[in-house]
Amino acid sequence: MEQTPLFLRNSYWVLRHGKSVPNEKGLIVSSLENGTLEKFGLASEGFNQARLAGELLLKEIDEKKILLENVRICYSPFSRTTDSAKVVADVLGISFDSCQCKAMLELRERYFGPSFELLSHDKYAEIWSLDEKDPFLPPEGGESVADVVSRLAVALAAIEAEFQGCTVLVVSHGDPLQILQTILRATKKLASSNGIDILSRTKEIMVHSILSQHRKFALQTGELRPII
Repeated sequence: MEQTPLFLRNSYWVLRHGKSVPNEKGLIVSSLENGTLEKFGLASEGFNQARLAGELLLKEIDEKKILLENVRICYSPFSRTTDSAKVVADVLGISFDSCQCKAMLELRERYFGPSFELLSHDKYAEIWSLDEKDPFLPPEGGESVADVVSRLAVALAAIEAEFQGCTVLVVSHGDPLQILQTILRATKKLASSNGIDILSRTKEIMVHSILSQHRKFALQTGELRPII
């Protein structure tokens, strides 16, 4: 894993939730109201994917001699991400009810708006095409890339304020995790002082050329990745 930049107090891994019922049905489920419904949780294959991801993370933790007490799991409150985080916590031997596991509203799925909610996954192509043209322009009634950047930066700042010297697993969704990787990789490259906080650094990289390229960091369902 890459060395953690000096402006961050923790190291980060990301996990996209395992294959979900919406994935199986080919549906976009992006609103908080729908996403937290139990019926839109993980599919059977998704539980297996989450378990495999947990085993891989446990192996990495053991190899790097990271103490389990220094591991944190921060997750989106959607059913599919909560299910995934629970499985990983179980594999690691961490109590899901402990302070080591934290649901964060800011890590929720990107809301694609009422024009896309509960429609076919095929509609994602339209959204991503819009993102490339203007990452500051949201789908009607939904969130733009820039909107998601802003709330993810708040989440990162909160994590950095609460934890120090921890290995943090962020369990979230496709678009937020693409965007999160974009933020962290871009802020790492800033030539400015390492002392600048994550919120200030994020403001510096809020430009079209960076935000429009978030698809480069796409993750498959159940995919685990170290990012910084």
